[in-house]
Order: sequence, then C-alpha cells, then structure tokens
Amino acid sequence: MNKNTGYVAIAVAIILAGVSIYQYQQLSSSQEQIEQLKAEVAQLTTDKQKAEAEAAALALGEIILPSLVYRTGAYAPNGIPFANGLADYIALVNSRGGVNGVKIKLIECETGYKTDVGVECYEKLKGEGSMGAAVFNPLSTGITYQLIEKTWTDKVPVHSMGYGRTAAADGRVFKWTFNFPTTYWSQASAVIKYIGDQEGGLDKLKGKKIAHVYHNSAYGKEANPTLEVLAEKYGYDLTLLAVDHPGQEQKATWLQIRRLKPDWIFMSGWGVMNQVAVKEAAAINYPMDHFIGNWWSSTESDVVPAGDAAKGYKGANFHGVGADWPAHDAILKTLYGGDIAKAKANNFGEVLYNRGMVNAVFSTEAMRTAMGKYGNQVLSGEQVRWGLENLDLTAARLSELGLADFTNPVKVSCEDHETNGPVRIQQWDGTKWTFVSDWITPMRDVVRPMIVKAAAAYAAEKGIAIRKCDGTD
Repeated sequence: MNKNTGYVAIAVAIILAGVSIYQYQQLSSSQEQIEQLKAEVAQLTTDKQKAEAEAAALALGEIILPSLVYRTGAYAPNGIPFANGLADYIALVNSRGGVNGVKIKLIECETGYKTDVGVECYEKLKGEGSMGAAVFNPLSTGITYQLIEKTWTDKVPVHSMGYGRTAAADGRVFKWTFNFPTTYWSQASAVIKYIGDQEGGLDKLKGKKIAHVYHNSAYGKEANPTLEVLAEKYGYDLTLLAVDHPGQEQKATWLQIRRLKPDWIFMSGWGVMNQVAVKEAAAINYPMDHFIGNWWSSTESDVVPAGDAAKGYKGANFHGVGADWPAHDAILKTLYGGDIAKAKANNFGEVLYNRGMVNAVFSTEAMRTAMGKYGNQVLSGEQVRWGLENLDLTAARLSELGLADFTNPVKVSCEDHETNGPVRIQQWDGTKWTFVSDWITPMRDVVRPMIVKAAAAYAAEKGIAIRKCDGTD
C-alpha cells in the first residue's frame, strides 16, 4: 500500500469506524489534516483503492495479537493443537463482539520452532496495526530468551506461559516479561513433591534414583537447577540425560536408563522426542506409572503412537483435560456448527488445545484489565503490559467465561510475574487423561529465593535498575 493510500485509510477508519480521542491524537496532529484526508477518500475511484483503504481502516480498529506457531516440522505434533486452541478461543471472543466491543486480529507467523525465525516474526509483527502488537506469545523458550531485551525498547510485553526464562518471575527486574501461572522451577519442585508423596514422604527420597531426560536446549535445561538443589536437600541420586534435537534417536539414552534402573524418570521433552521416549520406555519395560512428563510432554500426540504400551504414563498440568466446559460447548456450536468430528480434527479438547485456550484467556483478560484503565479502545503493548501486571483473574470470572475450575485463579503483581501456580499430575489410561493427584503447591520457599538470586544476577549483568514496585516505576 502506498503512503497516500495509507493516509486515506486513516480517514476511512475515522469515517467508517471512529476512533477514540487517544487514537485520534496518535494518528493526526490537526483537524485540518483529517478534513483533507476525508476529501481524498471521496476521490478514490477504483474498487482496489477502496478495498485497500477499507482493509487498513479495519486493522486500525483491531487489537493485534501475534501468534508464533509451528504447524510444520518435528515439533508440529505439539505446536498444532496449541495454535488451534488459541485461535479458536480468540475466534469465540470475536464472535461475541471482541473484548469490550474491540475485536482482536490474530496473526500467525510460522517459526518451525526455530529461534532465528521466531525473532524475524517478532520484528515483522511488533509494529502491526495502529498501536502495534499487544503481547507476544512466543511458544518457545529459545525465542523468549532472544526477545527479552528487545521488549525494553520496543515496549511490547512477552507472555511465556509456563516456559521461558524462569527468573523472569521477578517482575522487579523483568518488567516486560511474564511467565504466569507457573514456571519450570516450580513445576520441578511440584513433581518432586509428588514423587515424595508416592514414596511415603519426602524423607523417603534419600537414596532413590531419579533421572531427568531433557531436550538439549535452553528449554530442556531449565528444570535442572531446581532438581539439583532438591537432590542435595532430600538426598536422591539425580542423573541428567540430554537428548539432542529433534529427539528421534534415543537408543543410547535408554540404554543408559536400562543400566541405571532409576526409580523415577522426569522428562522435559517436546515434539517427536516425547512419543519416541514413551516407545523406548515401553521397549525396555520401564514401569510407566513411574515415568512423568512435564506439561509439554503429556498430550495426546505423545502417547497415542505407543498404543497400549503408553498406559500408565503420567504428566504435569496446570489446567483441565477434555472438553466438558461451557466454553468448549460454545466453541463447538459457534465455530464448528456442532460438528464434533470436525472439531476433533482440529484437536478440540486435547491437552495442548486446552493450553492454547488458557493462553488466549490470559491475553484477552489482560486486555480487559487494561481497558479498565485506558478505556475500551485498541490497546498498545505498553497498555497491555499494565493489564498483565494487574491481572486478577478470579474464580468468579473464570465461571463467567464458562471455565469454572478449568484452571486456577491468577493474581499478578509487579514483584511476582509467575504467581506460584499449583500443578496436578495426570495419567493416560489408554484412551484419555485423568487426574491422579490433587493440586500440588510448588516449593516456594526453595524456588522463590532461586528466582530472586538469578534475577539480581541478570540485573547486575545488564545494568538494570531493580524496580521499587511502589507505583512509580
């Protein structure tokens, strides 16, 4: 679109859709300029010009929500259901008029789970629309690491929900990065609490063998510091076993496990690595009920390929399984016309589909929170950052959304961008996931000091002033 058409689009937006006073001030410095642009609109003669102008005008009235996806490659089995769940929930919100009457434009950008491509997507989309991107959901720890410093100057928040740099839980240092409702370190502590419970108490972990099979990446390594601290605290013997990208070849890893005979295995895998690991565990007759995947290693595509051999496999989670909530009913009716087969073809109700829904809920409710301060209008990343940091998603609000007890209430603060959310353990019975634990509260007494220490070290390295969180910074 040429420059003149772009100016005309602004006038079209004002004429056809209207903008708030705040947006008006952003788009024009004088009434005379607007009047001039209105005159130019009247001079448009071709359908193509009008279509371009009207399309741009529509974008000016929408909140831009980028979605970094990977629908192709070795990680597609996990990337696709997540992307579908997020997209469907946003479509449902838009079908109801958007967030307080403002619709959302979801823009997918394919990364193939490649960090460099993810950064390219960020650079491409950060300035989209009249106010720029509202918030980025990278769906990759590697991409998240690369975006953290960029957000300082671009003023676009990143929400790495349950992934990314765990130290970002300290909002005093990481103003623009959020990782609620819980983190890898908190998850690891919750899993150890669960294992301790299964063994008869944390004191019974002394002398036990626990192996961590992890994706050999920034993501896979995130849980290691917590597991090591807890090994020292409780006396279990920890073995760390890295699996190289993409994880299709694991014979050597499982040969080590066969020799080691660990009492428990915890896995931080992703994509094809997960289903290969489950098959390899079955091949050496490892007891599946002592094999626990993290929340990125426990969805349907991780277990179905192994057939009956996957029965008993466990995994961590922070939200509901299945499609038994009113919000699901609304999606099924509104987006799929009640066609359950069509919905399931898009992973409807699968674990990672539901996680995409949760991510979309957090994004839209943060927007709603921001509108309480800035008004019902298209929001900037800076405004949504405020919404994220002041998000108070209550049980009552979840019920209003048709998601009662689907996930836990979340209350974010300047100091705490994680919220220490609890974790549950689910188990595969051959056809579906069922929960086999109550909600497990992470070991905040262990994890939070680690977060504060890591964040302080990062602040010192980067020369970041630690926020006082007194409303002035």
